[in-house]
Amino acid sequence: MHIPKSQIESEMLSRRNLFSRVGDGLYAAALTQLLSADWYANSRLQASDHTNSKKPAVYDLTAKRPHFEPRAKCVIHLCMQGGPSQVDLFDPKPALTKFDGKSPPRELTQNAIFENDRTGSLMRSPFRFSQHGQSGAWVSELLPHTAQEVDQLAIIRSMYNVHPNHEPAIFKLQSGQTFPGHPVLGSWITYGLGTENQNLPAYVVLADPSQRLPVNGVENWLAAYVPPVYQGTPMRASGTPLLNLKPDFQEPAAVTAAKRDLVARLDRIHKNQRSNQPVLDARISNYEMAARMQLAATRALDLDEETAPTQQMYGIGEKDTDDFGKRCLLARRLVERGVRFVQLYPRGQAWDNHNDIRNSLSSICRQTDKPVAGLLRDLRERGLLDSTLVLWGGEFGRLPMAQARNANQLKTAGRDHGPYGFTSWMAGGGVKAGTIYGSTDDIGYASVEDRVSIQDWHATILHLLGLHHRELFFDRNGLKERLTHQFETRVIEEILA
Repeated sequence: MHIPKSQIESEMLSRRNLFSRVGDGLYAAALTQLLSADWYANSRLQASDHTNSKKPAVYDLTAKRPHFEPRAKCVIHLCMQGGPSQVDLFDPKPALTKFDGKSPPRELTQNAIFENDRTGSLMRSPFRFSQHGQSGAWVSELLPHTAQEVDQLAIIRSMYNVHPNHEPAIFKLQSGQTFPGHPVLGSWITYGLGTENQNLPAYVVLADPSQRLPVNGVENWLAAYVPPVYQGTPMRASGTPLLNLKPDFQEPAAVTAAKRDLVARLDRIHKNQRSNQPVLDARISNYEMAARMQLAATRALDLDEETAPTQQMYGIGEKDTDDFGKRCLLARRLVERGVRFVQLYPRGQAWDNHNDIRNSLSSICRQTDKPVAGLLRDLRERGLLDSTLVLWGGEFGRLPMAQARNANQLKTAGRDHGPYGFTSWMAGGGVKAGTIYGSTDDIGYASVEDRVSIQDWHATILHLLGLHHRELFFDRNGLKERLTHQFETRVIEEILA
């Protein structure tokens, strides 16, 4: 049979067409192989269900049953890194006024751990204190809005940490150890309980909108050896809360659904062939959540849905309070939607008042006082405070001495780090409201009565969430790791409702 030359030339493949068609064939063959592997892997898994009594651990964010009935369902941690001064905010000391500008008498420094802490001049608080609420709690004039909510608080005046430097003390506050490489509080809680809303992250971090990370950086919210699916997800309170949250272009919903179904199936194939890969599992889980968040997060993070009076309650629109107020309001909107753990950080180290405490401490209090009080009031009015545990405090407090080189600097002096006795508070979520617990010595140097360690604080938080600190552990190569580690630990029963 004779075929004309023109027909042969028209049917000849160009180099580009050849590789294009070969590519199509390869893609089809690859997809067939993957789907066959998916069927084969699933068949093996189904068969193994009948032969293996012990299945591999599943690490995901589905809601888990607590050890016992919880009082709180979620946590908002107001992480006041830097060291809020207890003797200028919640723990007034008349002895500081009596001995202001003088070296402390020996009997007042009997709790001093280091000899250097016995030297220097005591400095009275430059701020007035007054009692508030039915509890009669003493609160500084720097916190007028918090003072109005004082009957909602359980104020712990006897906290102590084990290190005087920020980095180790913050690691201790976050993870129970003074060095990196251990899961933080939020990771332990989401590991133990999962989350109620599968369309939003279980653990959200609302840090400084300028993207200046707090001390210890992202290690403040890393999961360490606990699977990475439990680490914190940073969001922004201004601009776009999450980058790439919205798709670049719109397409029919059926097309989007088909693409996601295919990707999910390919992910399962890939995952089944690579067992015991927690980083891979977390990556797949995060991509899946990112797709769901395109709908859920957009609304959750939209503050325009809030009324003007609500925004005013948080100080939104005001120069000093707009930033932190937005983050506090976002925290409420997130826990309202089932997010398990939300953590807020102030800008920089604003509580680290080494110099000019009169102005530096006043500034950070102006930025945070109204938003924090607004958060408590808003949660209470919406019926959310009973199920939301709110935490406030830093890694340590400040020393009662003036940090100044000479007498001329006393007027602009600050205070050095004071880990031996400081104040934090809890509210909501099963806490006994209007409680004042523990005390420091006469000058506020160290806790002396009903002392509360960081691990006691951790154990109490877990208890309020229905978790026993000894029963919540992660098997790390045969070693049962815990948030409270092997330290002597107790739940602070006295502050529980």
